[in-house]
Amino acid sequence: MNYSLNAYAQPLTVEQAAHLLRRATFGPTQANIAAFTGVSSTLAIQTLIDNINYNPPPPVDLNDAKTTAGQEYVNTAYDSTLGRNFEFRFYYKYWWINMITMQHGNPSIIDKMTLFWQNHFVTTEAAVDEYRAVYKYFMKVRGRSLENFKDFVRDITYDPAMLKYLNGHDNQKGTGGVASNENYARELQELFVVGAKDFAGNSNYTENDVKAAARVLTGWRYRNFYSNGTTFVESYFTATRHDTASKVFSASYQNKVINTPTTYPGYSNAGEFEIDELLTTLFAHPETSKFICRKLYRFFVNPNVTQEIEDNVIIPLANIFKSPDPITGRTFEIKPIIYKLLSSEHFYDVGNIGAIIKSPAEFIIGAYRFFNFQVPMIDAGNLINSIKNHRVYAQYLYDRMNEMQMALLDQPTVFGYDAYFQTGYSRNWINTSQVGLRNSFTDRLISGRTVVSGITPLVTIKIDMLAMVDLTNVNHNPTIPLPPNYDVTNCVHIVDLVTMNLFATGLTANQKTFLIDTIFMINQPRTNWPTQWAAYKSNPTTTNINTVKSKLEALMKYLLRMAEYSIC
Repeated sequence: MNYSLNAYAQPLTVEQAAHLLRRATFGPTQANIAAFTGVSSTLAIQTLIDNINYNPPPPVDLNDAKTTAGQEYVNTAYDSTLGRNFEFRFYYKYWWINMITMQHGNPSIIDKMTLFWQNHFVTTEAAVDEYRAVYKYFMKVRGRSLENFKDFVRDITYDPAMLKYLNGHDNQKGTGGVASNENYARELQELFVVGAKDFAGNSNYTENDVKAAARVLTGWRYRNFYSNGTTFVESYFTATRHDTASKVFSASYQNKVINTPTTYPGYSNAGEFEIDELLTTLFAHPETSKFICRKLYRFFVNPNVTQEIEDNVIIPLANIFKSPDPITGRTFEIKPIIYKLLSSEHFYDVGNIGAIIKSPAEFIIGAYRFFNFQVPMIDAGNLINSIKNHRVYAQYLYDRMNEMQMALLDQPTVFGYDAYFQTGYSRNWINTSQVGLRNSFTDRLISGRTVVSGITPLVTIKIDMLAMVDLTNVNHNPTIPLPPNYDVTNCVHIVDLVTMNLFATGLTANQKTFLIDTIFMINQPRTNWPTQWAAYKSNPTTTNINTVKSKLEALMKYLLRMAEYSIC
């Protein structure tokens, strides 16, 4: 394997462009792959960064029975009499799903980074239970996802949603040199910054370090949750709840002592000063940069970090991370690390292509994007029907992800989704029940489903196999790449066309033979296909249409059930 972090020097092939887009987004369209083919690795990742829209339109009310349908709600005064907190929380999830799926023709890395950091700084929508707080937290995660990591951690530490989720609101000075709640102090070190253990399995800090950090964090609270007439939630510091005694850390942190100052120039209060002291202490730990780089690596490149990868990729990357950035002059900048990693020779090594099992989000949203199913947009001229389509489209995707154990914004524990921390990593997305659910989902892409029945426009989700293979069909997608000298009456060309960019890894000759002879032609002679196609084109009766369409749909149904479709 090539372990070099030097930029990959050759123009990206089709396969490499698809590889980058599968890892840096929730899945490419054929047009996206074509646009990134032939460009340099550095331009490709820079484009994914430059395409970011940091200020998307806010979520809107998706209840078509309300007079406020189609209006944004996250910045309006809270009104408990409406009883819509639960409903608004879900509309926010649907907003994100539709935003990920649309991409507006400009794929960017922002939503994949947002998922990574939301699963890193876990704060669940169900536990926070206040739609404004969840939205504030989400936009903070999204906005900071490629910025300075230390600033990011500081913002999360103060965040009202996090103060509720990990009980920071309840943390105040206790008796006998203890704090009343250690939850955030523990996760700050174990999950957010330092990591519980180093690569060799040695502990990175002590239990007393958790206690000392918890005392530093005393006094922070949130307010305006469910408060009528308020338009925002916020955090604040209460000095009388803060522990002002000395906080002494272990040798893991160079025996650092944090004291409460009597003056704190440049800070609003003593609590802010002490949090900065605590973060400086944690960020000076030799394992911090390696822990974060290792976690990014497993998410974007390969779940399996060998000793060779640790020595040749993680440690060099971590050294860059903790060194002053040439542009900003600051340490722990996220963007340069992502740029370096996803443009590297190592990222494009063949051993890393197809090394990750698609998450439910990548599997489901990726399918909708690959087959060009457009998100129904809200239309002021047809408000009620368009809102129904917009809502139900996203709700269906959300429900399928939820079935597959990936409830968006609702991880099962503070550790995040099981597949991103348990032994086996992304392989945990696959088990007997998950395979069945994945097959059921892709089967519906073949059989078809109507988003909302009985309304105009009628939005149907179904792969049109005849339009896919027939260049003369008015519904043919011109962005679908064609095999050389494509001939629709050639069975080999049919299989080459419908598998184009479908899989991360190539099919063997034996697999292609099986697909053509057993799945597509159902053990009939290949010479039957030109005859059947000619009959359909010259005389498109129901029987002739079904003869060719059933073969094409059986082929695609099988392809989407293959194990190769579940890897990226």
